[in-house]
Amino acid sequence: MSLTPTEFRVAVVMVSYRTGPILKESLGAVLRQPEVHRLVVVDNGNAVEESVWLEQLAEEESRVMLVRGQGNVGFAAGCNLGVARTEESRLLLLNPDCLLPEGGLARLLAETAALTPPWLLSCRLLNPDGTEQAGGRRRDLSPGSLLVEGLKLYRWLGKTGARWRFNLHQQPLPQDTLEVPVTSGALMLMPRQAYQDLGGMDEGFFLHVEDVDFCLRFRHAGGRVYFCPRVEARHAKSTSAVSPVLVEWHKTRSFLYYLRKHDRLDGAGPWLYALARGLLLVRLLGLRLLLGRHGPRLE
Repeated sequence: MSLTPTEFRVAVVMVSYRTGPILKESLGAVLRQPEVHRLVVVDNGNAVEESVWLEQLAEEESRVMLVRGQGNVGFAAGCNLGVARTEESRLLLLNPDCLLPEGGLARLLAETAALTPPWLLSCRLLNPDGTEQAGGRRRDLSPGSLLVEGLKLYRWLGKTGARWRFNLHQQPLPQDTLEVPVTSGALMLMPRQAYQDLGGMDEGFFLHVEDVDFCLRFRHAGGRVYFCPRVEARHAKSTSAVSPVLVEWHKTRSFLYYLRKHDRLDGAGPWLYALARGLLLVRLLGLRLLLGRHGPRLE
């Protein structure tokens, strides 16, 4: 007898680095999903309190597997380490500050029955205030969309700027699940075999943009990326106690690596690199002023 989508065993892989208190809430939400057969937590480095709690959870809950000792190897490498410990037919990559709603996984699995394989499915990500978060539905990344989005030029370019936007969360919300070019690595559901066939995440990305790269490679390999508006997950975002300067540095490096890797510089390499460095400098100066005015912040 064939299995229905909701009867598939699911492995959840979560990469955590100094996530903070929301980690407990996120893991609790995962373990309340009856479809979860395995929860792999890749501990890239957490505070002592969270580390002790994770050890206790792994001892008490048979579905939880803890991967640690590798140090902070980055998000992409962490995902690959976690997936290597799984054998379930369905894989859910989930950020440690992303909260699955009750019954959310079952509803996502039910959605996959109508999808064209190989598929990758995400959902509507919400900010803490309930508004839709950027990332769940996106266009491909290009020098033009990077420029328009990074400098917020869409505010002044009207319809022209809207066509060049990378993030699509301010467009009207669709009624049904639809195909999109790119979705967010905060929540990605797919057949585990599809992840393996692609070779996993590119570990050349340490932090940020690895999900954009994964979606592009997934589509080039014949896969389809889908966005489900009917399932909502809250994504707190920026909960890790990490220097915002370091985050911005990694983000800029990842954008440039992506554009080089996929030959998307379109002859604009020198000026794009200069612009990226300038934007990074401006953002870092702004962050330094903010830190000096308000003290340490979580990023």
